[in-house]
Amino acid sequence: MFQNKEVKEKLLAVLLALLAAALYAISVPLSKLLLERMGSVFLSSFLYLGAGIGIGIMYLFTHKKEGAKSERLTKKELPYTVGMIVLDIAAPILLMIGLKTATAANVSLLNNFEIAATSLIALFIFKELISKRVWFAIGLITVASMLLSFEDMSSFSFSMGSLFVLGACVCWGFENNCTRMLSSKNTYEIVILKGIFSGLGSFIIALIVREAFPSAVVILLSMLLGFVAYGLSIFFYVRAQNTLGAAKTSAYYAVAPFIGTLLSCLILREKPGYMYFIALAVMILGAGLIVWDTLKQPKEV
Repeated sequence: MFQNKEVKEKLLAVLLALLAAALYAISVPLSKLLLERMGSVFLSSFLYLGAGIGIGIMYLFTHKKEGAKSERLTKKELPYTVGMIVLDIAAPILLMIGLKTATAANVSLLNNFEIAATSLIALFIFKELISKRVWFAIGLITVASMLLSFEDMSSFSFSMGSLFVLGACVCWGFENNCTRMLSSKNTYEIVILKGIFSGLGSFIIALIVREAFPSAVVILLSMLLGFVAYGLSIFFYVRAQNTLGAAKTSAYYAVAPFIGTLLSCLILREKPGYMYFIALAVMILGAGLIVWDTLKQPKEV
């Protein structure tokens, strides 16, 4: 009976992680389009504000039921909460800067480096156990990410856009582990805090660097995208983390770049080069090993 319940919980967590990845994948090609009409820091700001406000509205209709199921955040979780917010300000700004010079397809696949970053940080700093299979998979994902970072393998010229994306992945790796420490608490509260404060932080930075203020229509579209691709995605991701742990939940985000790449090809008509397909094959192998390990191992505690 206990084993069946645990299996159901784990399968639900896997589905939530995959759904989170699919929703996040929407953000890359659509953000590329929005960047033509607004600055990268303002876009990061409104994406997160849309997430926080959207989930806040959802909470108004569910707070009575939710309050009985989960605990609220306390002062004990304050360091992780602050770390989560600060990293959530830095990561999307780096990503949007990277999107300006790198193709959306490459950025979608390069985002998989977040898996390796999350796992390494989980092991060395947060002491989360990681198997040999996952270690090998991390190596494959890292190699694939490095392949994508070179625009021209014959000259080995490094893409600055890819470097910013890798920086964003490292920030999100730390952020994922901070969020993992909060995942047993009220999910709505976590996402609202992430969205509102990360969005306000980016908004202040945008004003300081004097980015051009976007139109009302563009702001509304970016906030709507933020609610779907950030708010709902983070919500499902946090719920999955409580069962699977930081490293394994992050592994399921391997699905997001593949979906994002497909959308980039359909929406932006981008044509990836041969190196992209080599990296894609290596990335699929690494992601597959992590998924296999997730199914073999017992539930994280």
